[in-house]
Amino acid sequence: MSSIDPAFAAFLDRLPKAELHVHIEGTLEPETIFALATRNGVALPYPDVETLRAAYAFSDLQSFLDIYYAGASVLLTEADFHDMAAAYLARAEADGVIRAEIFFDPQTHTARGVAMETVIGGLTRALDAARARGVSCDLILCFLRHLSEEDAFATLAAAMPFRDAFIGVGLDSSEVGHPPSKFARVFAEARRQGLRIVAHAGEEGPPAYVWEALDVLGAERIDHGVRSLEDAALTARLARERVALTVCPFSNVRLRVCDRLEDHPLKRMLDAGLSVTINSDDPAYFGGYVGANWRETCAALGLSRDEAIQIARNGFDAAFVDESERTRLVARLDAAIAADGI
Repeated sequence: MSSIDPAFAAFLDRLPKAELHVHIEGTLEPETIFALATRNGVALPYPDVETLRAAYAFSDLQSFLDIYYAGASVLLTEADFHDMAAAYLARAEADGVIRAEIFFDPQTHTARGVAMETVIGGLTRALDAARARGVSCDLILCFLRHLSEEDAFATLAAAMPFRDAFIGVGLDSSEVGHPPSKFARVFAEARRQGLRIVAHAGEEGPPAYVWEALDVLGAERIDHGVRSLEDAALTARLARERVALTVCPFSNVRLRVCDRLEDHPLKRMLDAGLSVTINSDDPAYFGGYVGANWRETCAALGLSRDEAIQIARNGFDAAFVDESERTRLVARLDAAIAADGI
């Protein structure tokens, strides 16, 4: 692991941040999984916390998803969803996050008989409490791409009675073999409903999936997008249009998208003029929350303070907030930078 100047690390910790790519189900720590399993009488295929944590040795995205869905099986009641989201928001706040846009996967739960109202109700209560503390936060509903578009349509319909509880829709789960165009009609309907659009693309899938996410789904941000650099025309377009890429460095290493943090393309993406942000993805599974992603990525890639500040600005520029809220968030960033005498 690369070393980082303690003063720079402290600066990064103080830097106000937006986290735009975090799956709430991916914040379930092994200890929490076992606690909820006990609370709800759920049998787990692992005898103890240590055995479960040892299973977090992933060879690719699918090997992670297999354990991810098993962990989510302990979520059954509104209290479970509340407690999970409250724990994440407290950790994010401690890491300097002042704007969080949080993904949730309702199909993971409704397929087990958990009602949409239970999922959204628990998450919303946690977000409301965080808002009362001054954290700006919202939910983004994600469709599981390994399921059918018909299933996604049914999920959207089930969620619409709770339309005020989420601001957008996204696309996640197994990327290879499930191009964004598979979901063209459901995303068209989401746009008609006034929902913001994001999509996972260009993580394990090819740059062509990023083109599809933009042109077929109407994605306003690309989640991951690290393979975009393989396509010069795509890279130029993303830079020209200032399409934000919600990059997750720890995730990319743990899922073997790149071998080491020092090999991560984030620095090259930044140098190419891309609007990159740093996020934690599924922090309980990938070895660190957003603060750790910031500190270790900046150290591994030798990023400067100016580059770190630009990444933080990118996050607020890309956030799905109105302009008055954006002005407030950027003012907090500027005040923190001024306080550090930069």
